[in-house]
Amino acid sequence: MLKAIINDTETVEVSEEKGQILLNNEPFDWDLQKISEKDYHVLKNSKSYNVELVEANYNEKVFRLKINGNIHTVNLKDRTDLLLEKMGISAGNTAKLNDLKAPMPGLIYELKVNVGDEVKKGDILLILVAMKMENAIKATGDGKVKNIKVKAGETVEKNHIIMEFE
Repeated sequence: MLKAIINDTETVEVSEEKGQILLNNEPFDWDLQKISEKDYHVLKNSKSYNVELVEANYNEKVFRLKINGNIHTVNLKDRTDLLLEKMGISAGNTAKLNDLKAPMPGLIYELKVNVGDEVKKGDILLILVAMKMENAIKATGDGKVKNIKVKAGETVEKNHIIMEFE
């Protein structure tokens, strides 16, 4: 399931059931045609919409769409984002990294960085397995890896310090 927040005012849930896409639990019965890499045409209830993808930030899951001349900002939250939100964990408030704490209990499956590596906001730091799901833990800001306090195969509890940054 995805949650889309449009212009910080409207929320839409996108899900799939039996191979059919649902919008707020209703069948998605729009006619969508790709015109070019960034341009689409949508037909819904006999109304025509021209949609242009103006900007796409895949790391932060923020997209700006121009629909019939009006700009709309869409923030997407996937299953992992929603789980972290439900657990009361904010994903990404800082501009500079100090340390990385485990957002939930789990198993360190794979480390993607080494001591001394420079990381940018959105870079994948490690894979944490929790509740039978692999979760890519990303940098919430820019920094340099100073110390890694865990190894692949170790288990961690929520708020356990995993990495320190300079």
